[in-house]
Amino acid sequence: MKWLSALSFLLLSSVLPASPIVLVDDGQREVTLPGPAQRIVSLAPHITEVLFAAGAGDRIVGTVSYSDFPEAAKAIPLVGSYNQVNFERILAMNPDLIIGWYEGNSAETVEKLSLLKVPVYMSDPKTMDSISRNIRQFGVLTGTEAIADRAAAQYDARRAELQQANANKPPVKVFYQVWEDPLYTLAGGHFITDLYHLCGGVNVFGDLSEASPIVSVEAIVTRNPQVMLTGGHHGKRSIDNWKQKWETWGSMDAVKHNLMFFVDQDMYTRSTPRTVDAAEHLCGILDKARKVYYPQ
Repeated sequence: MKWLSALSFLLLSSVLPASPIVLVDDGQREVTLPGPAQRIVSLAPHITEVLFAAGAGDRIVGTVSYSDFPEAAKAIPLVGSYNQVNFERILAMNPDLIIGWYEGNSAETVEKLSLLKVPVYMSDPKTMDSISRNIRQFGVLTGTEAIADRAAAQYDARRAELQQANANKPPVKVFYQVWEDPLYTLAGGHFITDLYHLCGGVNVFGDLSEASPIVSVEAIVTRNPQVMLTGGHHGKRSIDNWKQKWETWGSMDAVKHNLMFFVDQDMYTRSTPRTVDAAEHLCGILDKARKVYYPQ
């Protein structure tokens, strides 16, 4: 009888519908799914990467250009770029979940997403804590909580170690240049400010609430960064050319002491678990700078 009861329970469980999933996304919108998502369209490279970290990379049926990490992401069909997507192509993929990006997707894209009869979760992590939250949330959305929770815990542990190791070091002022025309940076509304803090760094534009504001050369000179960073934009820039453009402003500490570095822009600017790798790299750079500014 016990065996029959157990068998009946298993059979009944197999035909019961999955429990609905209800979450609040980064835009404070309530998102409801009938069950774990099986066919996901990702509208940003960081979203694709975090889905893989959460154990749901095999659920992604469509993504956008520059979704190139991990290697398996390169094989996923594209639906456009993060700021211009093909909605017909998205619908043809028959997704049961779309994950968008408030900061990067165009206003028109965000508006049209709300009109689709598909659940839409908006990701917009602006702190390193919210990156951890995204990993866990994606695990809930896809039913891969065990993998996602483990990935988030490892990420949080590495952050805590870096924070403890660099807590009492002298501060170093940092400027990150995204591009020169227009000249814009990553400010207080971007998680990179938290990344700097892990290493005892200070974002010279951390007082600005925007994520990526346009700034003037004069404002940068006035704030006098001690370290300057930028990325190679997938081979479109060279470090020598970048440094040469700043030679005129030799009064800035970073230029004067040649503390200007090319970094892996994807690692530094995408809100993914790899931001901890970026932080470890940055801590090494700031330690070099401290030997110059704090020789004692």
